[in-house]
Amino acid sequence: MGGPSENPELRAFLESLHYGELLSGTVTAIERFGVCRGAGRWPRPPSLPRRGFITIPELSWRRIEAASDVVQVGQRLSCEFLQFDTWNLEARLSLRATQPDPFQAFADGIAVGQKLHGQITKLVPFGVFVQVADGIGGLVHLRELTWTRGKAPSDVVQVGDEVTVVVTEIDRERRSLALSRRQGSSDHR
Repeated sequence: MGGPSENPELRAFLESLHYGELLSGTVTAIERFGVCRGAGRWPRPPSLPRRGFITIPELSWRRIEAASDVVQVGQRLSCEFLQFDTWNLEARLSLRATQPDPFQAFADGIAVGQKLHGQITKLVPFGVFVQVADGIGGLVHLRELTWTRGKAPSDVVQVGDEVTVVVTEIDRERRSLALSRRQGSSDHR
């Protein structure tokens, strides 16, 4: 059909890029779903666009509300190449891959069974999320929130409450913490 994937010039270009390769360029637009970037110093055939796209999750290891929380139009960035989107003729990039993962560093300093202090950030029907360090949070499942069965999270805690929790699981691959308020607690509310 003559689509982008059948373009021999594009194919040669794609074969020249490697996962993890650093590409630099300037932020040209911030959209609600990510950042468009002109790729300045990277090789390309003259007939191909010099565009890159960074999705919101690839901007930062931390949860962010908007791309403008991390980057500004006109800012120069170095990003890792993830893949080439042949449909949109743009490189998919990651800014966060160029930065250390704060969760892994945090996980290096804690252990299952350790008590942590944190703040309730969100209530959900199945439990609560607790921030235990800057940008690091975990889930206290409803069954680990209180000794009393049948209570809703809002019957026990509110957003903003300071709590002591115990680490019950550290999942490095999924970057998640499982926490408990019951283990090691004398709080029997």
